Amino acid sequence: MSDYIDTPQGRKIAYNRIAGTGPGVVFLGGFRSDMTGTKAMHLEQWAKATGRGFLRLDYSGHGESSGAFTEGCIGDWAQDAIEAIAALTEGPQVLVGSSMGGWIALLVAQAMPRRVAGLVGIAAAPDFTEDAMWANFGPAERARLAREGHLALPTEYDDEPYVITRKLIEDGREHLVLRKQLPLAFPARFLQGTDDADVDQSVALRLLAHAEGADIRLTLVKGADHRFSTPDCLALIVRTIEDVLAAPRA
Repeated sequence: MSDYIDTPQGRKIAYNRIAGTGPGVVFLGGFRSDMTGTKAMHLEQWAKATGRGFLRLDYSGHGESSGAFTEGCIGDWAQDAIEAIAALTEGPQVLVGSSMGGWIALLVAQAMPRRVAGLVGIAAAPDFTEDAMWANFGPAERARLAREGHLALPTEYDDEPYVITRKLIEDGREHLVLRKQLPLAFPARFLQGTDDADVDQSVALRLLAHAEGADIRLTLVKGADHRFSTPDCLALIVRTIEDVLAAPRA
């Protein structure tokens, strides 16, 4: 059963937390996913087995948290994560972000750098509202988005189409991370599958080239898809977190 916190923005955020040693690990999920996914639950079991502090949460409009998905945007979801980390954890944390969660993790790291011990991005999708959505909309879709305020896009991950709002696109532009300096003053690891149909490996290479830091690495996994949830991929995620935890701190 989930617990909840109320944020200063008036949102009720569902979470599950395990007490343990630090630095703790915080899992940040993807676009329209929730905290009960394969990767989140696998990492929770790992945390229980190793005595590591662990937090997973649902952004507003996701899972068990309050609000409608179509009311949310990148800035709101990043703020949800910031509020949860501030209220529910102590000391530095390792942020583990999957897909959109990788973008959220980078925004959290910018907002509260002293609370970040390291970062692991799994098929990280920074700036996807601009580079993967808006850039691929044709003139008719852009006009309809401006006129009606939303678009319905089919997806292989759900029977229902994703509803993309004008708010999501416009707010995303206020939170882009690949158009300005991106210092990562902590160990950062990015994992990317070569068969990812949603986030091309060129995004991971661009992120690696753009980020600034003394300890940043990218691992490409041949044949892995966007879910990155096979037993081998899950084991690699755990090893990568352990590598970050063992890395020397500046």
